[in-house]
Amino acid sequence: MAVFTRGFTGHRPEPDDALPPGQHLMQSFPVLSAGATPSIAREKWQFFIHTEAGATHTWTWDEIHALPFEDIECDIHCVTSWSKTGTRWRGVSLDTLFRGVDTEYGYVMAHSYGGYTTNLVLDEVLGGKPWVAFEYDGAELSSEHGGPARLLVPQFYFWKSAKWVRGLVMQAHDEPGFWEQFGYHLHGDPWREERYS
Repeated sequence: MAVFTRGFTGHRPEPDDALPPGQHLMQSFPVLSAGATPSIAREKWQFFIHTEAGATHTWTWDEIHALPFEDIECDIHCVTSWSKTGTRWRGVSLDTLFRGVDTEYGYVMAHSYGGYTTNLVLDEVLGGKPWVAFEYDGAELSSEHGGPARLLVPQFYFWKSAKWVRGLVMQAHDEPGFWEQFGYHLHGDPWREERYS
């Protein structure tokens, strides 16, 4: 069951030509989640990348925080038509995490605490584009916004930036994740308005 919270009511502003088609600017940061918000203790949180060879690369909270962090400023776009510009995050690039990971597969399924999944193309999650984000706007990422860690994949609609992320599984084929199974687009480029399949 989808849970709607503050930010999804009221009058919508006029569309902005600087935004992807069908989007409007939002000053607040709305929350839309499927199901309850999980609570994950930092000492129990882990992130993994699992390959087709059966290798699992794993980082604890302390281990991932010992890696180089990056400051990110980006616009985010929700499939429900709101956009928020100039958002500020801190996190670890997926390029950093994929160093030393051997895979021939071209697709990735992101897995979250609570069971959420979303699919991505490997070439589109490398090259300095996505991150595992731990901070938003100068503070630790709150649970309602996906804390303690979420994917940040700003080139796609925001459902691809999986909240409460715990790992990535390499895949041979592009298979639908949670929202994709309910009709969301497999790719999700907001500039092409790839909202639904």
